[in-house]
Amino acid sequence: METLTTEVAGLLLVDKPAGMTSHDVVSIVRRSVHTRRVGHAGTLDPFATGLLVLLVGRGTRLMPFIDGEPKVYDATIAFGTETDTDDATGQTTREAALPVASAIDDGIARLTGEIMQIPPAYSAKQVDGTRAYAAARRGKPLELAPARVTIHEWKTLSRDEATRSVRITCSGGTYIRALARDLGRLSESAAHLSQLRRIKSGAFDVSDAETIDSIKTGAFDLQPLRDAIPGLATRELTESELARVLHGNPVTDAESPSRAIALIDENGELVAIAERSGSELRPRVVLRDP
Repeated sequence: METLTTEVAGLLLVDKPAGMTSHDVVSIVRRSVHTRRVGHAGTLDPFATGLLVLLVGRGTRLMPFIDGEPKVYDATIAFGTETDTDDATGQTTREAALPVASAIDDGIARLTGEIMQIPPAYSAKQVDGTRAYAAARRGKPLELAPARVTIHEWKTLSRDEATRSVRITCSGGTYIRALARDLGRLSESAAHLSQLRRIKSGAFDVSDAETIDSIKTGAFDLQPLRDAIPGLATRELTESELARVLHGNPVTDAESPSRAIALIDENGELVAIAERSGSELRPRVVLRDP
């Protein structure tokens, strides 16, 4: 159990622009809120835009409890060329004739559900301590093992002869770049990802996100920590229970079946995350000083 000192803390949703790394965004937020304790629940490639979920201050301790499933992306897939990065930032490695629409539809069907996906050569995957992108840049790409991912749904937003814009709902760990690559191959053509925007991660939506400009100018507010874990069951503490929890002591609870519980005060503010042990709720992270 860990008790943390008082500092600025909260949830921050950011709409990342293209050309900026996720770490760049974290650095900007650190300067704006005057703390180095800023963490993100899932990165985006520099060329991609959209939702980053950040936790600030002691809120970073909530990271294990964040539910970021499923992910939802808007993506544009360009047919006719495959690249070494599987996206528009790479060099063309293969060209092919444009596929017919029915072949694309068949490929989408084969890439729906639980699939085994080989990560892109330019990814952060490691083999024996070597990053895949580092090896690829040296001209010696690694042989990456396929990973099991789930593609819940593809929804076509628009199409023409050379592109297909889709909304993809998928599990965490899915590489949309790899889906584009594989869709090209399955449709007997070639393809790469030309645009990518993350619009949802679990309960979090990019429509609620702050822009980089608003963060740089300080024209934003952190959301309460309670908003970071909307899926957790909640238990309001009595005054005496609050005093116990703030000192790291368990409280009795024989009713809630949930394993992890968000403990709140009478004002609805998050006090701690507790885990059930028999008939007790034992604090694992305390977010307020005694």
